[in-house]
Amino acid sequence: MKIRLATVLAVVLALGGGLAAAENPFAGTWKLNPAKSKLTGDTMKFEKTASGAIRWSGSGVSYTFKVDGKEYTGPFGEAVAWKQIDDTTWETTNTQKGILLSTDTTKLSPDGKTMTVVSKGTKPSGEAFEDTVVYERISGDKGLLGGWRDKQVKVSSPGTIELKPSGKDGLLVKSEGYKSTCDAQFDGKDYPVTGPTVPEGLTAALTHAGPRSFRMLMKKSGKPLFRETYKVSQDGRTLTVAGSAVAVNEPYTEVFERQ
Repeated sequence: MKIRLATVLAVVLALGGGLAAAENPFAGTWKLNPAKSKLTGDTMKFEKTASGAIRWSGSGVSYTFKVDGKEYTGPFGEAVAWKQIDDTTWETTNTQKGILLSTDTTKLSPDGKTMTVVSKGTKPSGEAFEDTVVYERISGDKGLLGGWRDKQVKVSSPGTIELKPSGKDGLLVKSEGYKSTCDAQFDGKDYPVTGPTVPEGLTAALTHAGPRSFRMLMKKSGKPLFRETYKVSQDGRTLTVAGSAVAVNEPYTEVFERQ
C-alpha cells in the first residue's frame, strides 16, 4: 500500500555517476539507513465507487478492488487480493509475475483514527522482511474509507545496492535483495530495470547535476512516477536521495551509507 515500500522502488534505490572507476564517488556498495532517512509524509485515499468497489489512490497512481478475496490488477501490474478478517482487520496479498511480493495485514485502532499496516514476505534473494507503516486519518470517519498520511515507518531489512561504472558515461546498478539490474547512461534516455519481481515497463533516466550529484526520473510504461536528486557527501561516506512522486508534492529523503 505504501508506494515507497513497494517493489517498484525497492528494486532500484540509487543510480550513480559516469566517471572512471577510481574517480567515481558513487561506485561501491551502499546500504539504506532508515534512522537517518525521512520516509514519512506520503498520503493515500480509499474511496467507494459507483459500482460498490473501492478505489485506492496515492503518489499519482490508483487501482480499484473489492474485498472478496479475488485478485485485481494493482497500479504496477501486480495482482492484489483483499479479504476482511474482522470489523477492523484486512489481509492483502500482492503478487508480481506469479511471485508473492508480500502479505499485508491492515489494522484500525479502536477509535478509527490510526491504521497500522504490517507487510511480511521474502525477497527474491531469500531474505525475509517484516515492515510496518503507521498512518493517521486525515479525512473520513470510519473503516478504510477516507484519507490517510503515514507518520511512522519501520523497515526490518534495509536494502543494499552495488554500483559499478558502465560504458563511457553510465552505471550498472544491482540490488542483491531483489535481484534487479539497471544499466543506464547519463544521456536522459529511458533504460529498463529488470528482475524477477520488477514491474513490466519500469525505466530510469539519468542526467548529471554536478561532480558529486545527478538526477533520476523513474517511469512506468512512459509515465513519469518519481523524480529524485542523488548527492554524495564530501567525505564519500554518505549518499543522500531527495525526491518526490511527480504527481504530488510529498518530499522524502533517503540516506545510504557506504559499506
